Amino acid sequence: MTEEITNSVAAIEAEAEKILEEARNRAREIILEAREEARNILSAQLPLNDVKTECVKIVNEARAEADKKTEDSEKKAAEIRISADRKAKEIMELMVSIITGRS
Repeated sequence: MTEEITNSVAAIEAEAEKILEEARNRAREIILEAREEARNILSAQLPLNDVKTECVKIVNEARAEADKKTEDSEKKAAEIRISADRKAKEIMELMVSIITGRS
């Protein structure tokens, strides 16, 4: 039963890490897309000031979105860890109760 708890906690932690990694990857994608869009705008013969302003705006929006998604993923991972700890505690209490004969 202890092995099941350990495996369960490990699985939850792995899932949390996977969520964080996906958020980081998505953040990188957003920034790359913003850079590509900025390059496209620069090559379109638009007035330079407008292009720079738009580029900064796009990059800032992408960073804000990436930061938000990373923060949300970190919160979700923390919730998963708390839940795993709580479940492990409940299972240990149940095991102690069974061993001591209290039901």
